Amino acid sequence: MTTNDKVAVAIAIIQQNDTFLMQLRDDLPNILFPGHWGFFGGHLDPGETADQAIRRELDEEIGHIPEEIHLFERTEDERVIRYFYQAELRVPITALELNEGQDIGLCDIADIQRGYKYSSKLQEDRPLGSPHQQALLTFLRLNSNQPSTECIQ
Repeated sequence: MTTNDKVAVAIAIIQQNDTFLMQLRDDLPNILFPGHWGFFGGHLDPGETADQAIRRELDEEIGHIPEEIHLFERTEDERVIRYFYQAELRVPITALELNEGQDIGLCDIADIQRGYKYSSKLQEDRPLGSPHQQALLTFLRLNSNQPSTECIQ
């Protein structure tokens, strides 16, 4: 979906204790941030709201939709409108299905600060995508553990 010729995406910041669920993106040259750690989520389909898109994307990418998903932040630049959602991961990571990307993992605060996370599948450090790292740093700085008033159930 586009709004004023901008691409709109819905992205999930999924937290389990002091760690955050991340996807190691595929090493494909035609995608943004290939081979980088990023959030699960994606583009809004035509006529789809951000609330609908985040649920669809999570179901497609990890086979799991958290019970509660809260809109954390909406950002916009000259090209992209990003809807950042937050949720708690209340199931073990082993209960998730990785249907997109090359690895899945929980990123701790030290990983976020240094901008790299180790991939156990690839057995190497890979960088965090810059917008993903910045969103997590903002999230941590604002200490937004309390859900916003906008909640999808």
